[in-house]
Amino acid sequence: MSQTPVEKHVITEVRGRVGCITLNRPKALNALSLGMIRDITAALIAWRDDTHVLAVVVRGMGREGPFGAFCAGGDIRFFHQAALAGNPELEDFFTEEYALNHLVHTYPKPYIALMDGIVMGGGMGISQGASLRIVTERSKLAMPETGIGLFPDVGGGYFLSRCPGRLGEYLGLTGHVLGGTEAMSMGLADALMDSGRLTGLWETLGQTPFESGEAVERWCRNHEQKVFTRVVWPLAEIDRVFSLPSVGAIVSALAATPGDWAAQTLAMLNKRSPLMLHVVLEQVRRARRMGLADALRLERDMVRHCFQLRPGAASETVEGIRALAVDKDHSPRWNPARVEDVTPEMVAPFFVSPWPAHAHPLRSLS
Repeated sequence: MSQTPVEKHVITEVRGRVGCITLNRPKALNALSLGMIRDITAALIAWRDDTHVLAVVVRGMGREGPFGAFCAGGDIRFFHQAALAGNPELEDFFTEEYALNHLVHTYPKPYIALMDGIVMGGGMGISQGASLRIVTERSKLAMPETGIGLFPDVGGGYFLSRCPGRLGEYLGLTGHVLGGTEAMSMGLADALMDSGRLTGLWETLGQTPFESGEAVERWCRNHEQKVFTRVVWPLAEIDRVFSLPSVGAIVSALAATPGDWAAQTLAMLNKRSPLMLHVVLEQVRRARRMGLADALRLERDMVRHCFQLRPGAASETVEGIRALAVDKDHSPRWNPARVEDVTPEMVAPFFVSPWPAHAHPLRSLS
C-alpha cells in the first residue's frame, strides 16, 4: 500500500538566478509553524552565501492555487495547545521566528515579498523587512494581536513606530486592517500591482537573464501600477488622539469626538484586551527609540511574559486565542475587563527581561 507523500508547507527552489519561497499551507492561510520558520531560515542562510542566487522572492499559496493569500500569522492554535501543555517548543517558536524576522530585515540581497491577500501578524514579520514590499488590490494587512490578548510582535513595535505620526499607536492598538493602497500611504508597502500580473511575474523570474539583484527588483517594479488613488486618512485626528499619554485618555478623547471615525475606532478598542492595550501603547513608544535588534529582544521578553506571568488558561493570550480560534465564541473574558481597571503595576512586568543580557535567547542579534 503506497503512502501519501507528506505535503511540504514551504517550497524552496532556485529559478534561474532567483531563490523562490512558496508558503504552502493554504487551508491555514499559510499560518507559520515552527517547521516552516526553520525551512525559511535554512533557505535564506543557504542563499545568502550562494553567489548564483541574486535575490529572493516569497509568495503564498491560496486555496485555489498560487497567490490569493500570503500569511495570516503564527499558528495560534499551536500557541494555545503548547501553553496549556507546557510544551517547550513554544519558547523555540518565538526565539526562531524573531531571529528570522531579523534575518529578513538585514538580508544582504534583495528580498521581495509578494503580499497578496491576507498579510497579518507573522506574515508582516516576514514581509516588512523586505527590500521591496509589493501589495495588490486584494491585500489585507494588519497587526491584530490585541484581539487575542497579545501585542504586535515579529518586529511590530519597530515597523509600526516608524509609520508617519501616531499611526503606529493607532494600528497597534486597534488592529485596523489596511488595503493595498492604504498600506502604501502608511509606508508599509513600496509598490502596488494588479493581482492578475503576479503569476506572469513569477514565471518570468526563472526565464530572465538577470545580471544583479537590483535588476531583479527593477524587473518586479516594471509590473507595478504607476497610478492609483491614495487613501485620505484623518491624520490630524489620529495624531491628536493617539499622542495622548494613556489608553484612558485616548478612549475618553474618542468618546468625546463626533463622527464615524471616532465611533468606529472606539468600538474596535472596546473589543480588545484592556491590559494589552496599555502594554502595546508602551511597547510602540519604547520601540520608536530602539534599533531593530533591541526591539526584537524586548518583544521576546514580552511574549514570554504573555504566557508566563499568568500561566496556562489564566494567560490573557491563551484566553484570547480560546475565544477566537478554539471555542470560537468571540467572547473573551479579559482580565481586567475594563481599560480603567488596568494599573501601572500590571503593565510594568512585561518590560522586565526574564533573562540576564548574556543569556538572552536573542543576544546574538546585532
